[in-house]
Amino acid sequence: MLKDLILKNRSYRRFYQDEPVEVETLRELVDLARLSPSARNAQPLKYFLANSPEINDKIFPHLSWAGYLKDWAGPEKGEQPSAYIVVLNDTDISANYFCDDGIATQSILLGAVEKGLGGCIVGSLNRLQLHRELRLSDNLKIVHIIALGKPKEEVKIEAMKEESIKYWRDVQQVHHVPKRELKDIIV
Repeated sequence: MLKDLILKNRSYRRFYQDEPVEVETLRELVDLARLSPSARNAQPLKYFLANSPEINDKIFPHLSWAGYLKDWAGPEKGEQPSAYIVVLNDTDISANYFCDDGIATQSILLGAVEKGLGGCIVGSLNRLQLHRELRLSDNLKIVHIIALGKPKEEVKIEAMKEESIKYWRDVQQVHHVPKRELKDIIV
């Protein structure tokens, strides 16, 4: 059911790096985004697929991970994503992608979970340097990146305490994510 997929769709930041994600799987995930709604039906998003160690090694250094975990620099070698989907806005189509990025990435991530994968939308990155590194044309602007792979961590949803939205890791490296109660978000 959809709720089960949503509950499994967490922001995974540690992966089994040696477990490959095939390019055909990435294409299937992008096809889910392609079939999703688009504001004004403009469809300005495009996607750069990466699943080779050589390209992944070019992408990884430009990313920042888990801002609330101040003592964690990100996944170590062996726990890094085995694939990426770079979400791009084609400014030749439209300067504004409105909410398309959220719709598209949620579709991709739900599809990934259905396939036994996990992912994380990374918005904190050096867009300019990565744009150069990937040799993208000037009309393609990086919106964000979806890191993908077989999850190597457990992520638990917790009831929010003391109005803190900060996620944390316990001594067993279980990642805890506080969520507001339903009664607190319906007005």
